[in-house]
Amino acid sequence: MDALTKEFIERKARGERLAVLTAYDYPTARLLDEAGADLLLVGDSLGMVMLGLPDTTGVTMNMMLHHAAAVRRAVKKARVIVDLPAHTYDLPDIALHNSKRLVAAGADAVKLEGGTSIAESVRAITAAGISHVGHIGMLPQSIKIEGAYRKKGRTDEEVARLLEDARVLENAGSCAIVLESVIPAVAEKISRAVKIPTISVGPSPGCDGEVLVIHDLLGSFPWFKPPFAKSRANLAQEITRAARSYIDEVKRPN
Repeated sequence: MDALTKEFIERKARGERLAVLTAYDYPTARLLDEAGADLLLVGDSLGMVMLGLPDTTGVTMNMMLHHAAAVRRAVKKARVIVDLPAHTYDLPDIALHNSKRLVAAGADAVKLEGGTSIAESVRAITAAGISHVGHIGMLPQSIKIEGAYRKKGRTDEEVARLLEDARVLENAGSCAIVLESVIPAVAEKISRAVKIPTISVGPSPGCDGEVLVIHDLLGSFPWFKPPFAKSRANLAQEITRAARSYIDEVKRPN
């Protein structure tokens, strides 16, 4: 068991919830670290909120390495988790190779999407002493296969599969598991079934922590807002106001 897994299990046992936010650049990461975030996730969601891609499937390793390094330069206290993008962990040796690249860029842990189907890749990563964070439920990297984003855990079969995935990841050495779009009652059931922390995407009191995309928190991506996201600022409006004020001043005749 690596040090991060041990720490997370102990924090869960003490009832300490984990506050997780995404970060993709130096100034944002520095501010969030200074604010006291427990974990910062350099998520492949950067493809949409930073690069304007339609989904996460077009994100590359070079993109993740670039943003991970920027976040690492800013952070002194928070743990930095970095996503492995789609098709960079299809085989265990490839998963390990790319995980080492992310660690070299500054990751404290790497995150892969999937459960039982990627167990061998997870074991290869954790056996090398690299911390791994799981991600089950709705899998954004599989959107082109599934065809739509939808809640998971609606049927007994889905619940059983999610529980199996969580236990397999725990046994493979994962230090935590992200649960995305999992029905809250099912998420709570999964949380009780494993010793490692569960981190929900959006509010889920039965989980051990919560992760939110920073743009949703700050209201700086007005073109799409997940229904569960609670914005605590409206930076899009303020940026537009400031830009218009500047433009008007420059264009105003002397």
